[in-house]
Amino acid sequence: MVLQNNHEKFMQEALQEARVALDEGEFPVGCVFVDRNRILARGRRRNSSEQFCNEIDHAEIVTLRAFLAEHPDYDFSSVVVYSTMEPCLMCYSTMLLSGIRSFVWAYEDIMGGGTNLPLQSLNALYAQMQITLVEKVQRTASLKLFQQFFSNYSYWQDSLLSRYTLEQVIEE
Repeated sequence: MVLQNNHEKFMQEALQEARVALDEGEFPVGCVFVDRNRILARGRRRNSSEQFCNEIDHAEIVTLRAFLAEHPDYDFSSVVVYSTMEPCLMCYSTMLLSGIRSFVWAYEDIMGGGTNLPLQSLNALYAQMQITLVEKVQRTASLKLFQQFFSNYSYWQDSLLSRYTLEQVIEE
């Protein structure tokens, strides 16, 4: 597991990936996988531009696929995922099924966040999972990236998430 005081440090790494995504015109979600205070893998959102848009290449999925390609039998039980945005339902459930049980994120996904999924109410596969969730680590830094994105790009432009994000006041 990662010590609580290292959450800020590893979220900075995810934010670095998000900045690269934003510089590439992509939705600014960055992700890092950490195990025993060591970064295993990093990734960022792909294919959110109008030309190549899809809803599969989320930062967490990109990171997981790349890592599994090189380490197909890795035990994810002690991995902590750091994302600049709360994982969506697709990413969250995929990582749960891969064995990941700890999630840290910066900015809440009020439109599609998956971490409020009531696992205890689901079938046994999910109901028995013990999950650690830590929110709002480096939230302001992530919020700034999303505000910049929604001010300049059309992806999810008229969505609840865009409106909510652009209405947020940043207090310094």
